[in-house]
Amino acid sequence: MVKVISGADKGKEGAVLSVDYSTQKAFVEGVRVVTKHSKPDAANPDGGILKQEAAVHISNLMLVDPKSGQPTKVGRKLVDGKLVRYAKKSGEVI
Repeated sequence: MVKVISGADKGKEGAVLSVDYSTQKAFVEGVRVVTKHSKPDAANPDGGILKQEAAVHISNLMLVDPKSGQPTKVGRKLVDGKLVRYAKKSGEVI
């Protein structure tokens, strides 16, 4: 889960659907929903207007702390010989 920290959708939360590492953008469920006009095809024989999520730059997103539900920075530390990510606010392993 991530929270949008800037832009038109500031304050919205959602699950990350996919990440494009080359452009540093992510698609988040329910965030930056745009309308797209589509022609009729085999999958959608009527065509029409569809609503779908558009990409958001990852600098505008923050991970949500699983314990408190607040946006948090992420740190890395060694636990039992493995490098794990943890939420800086609560210290809980992600």
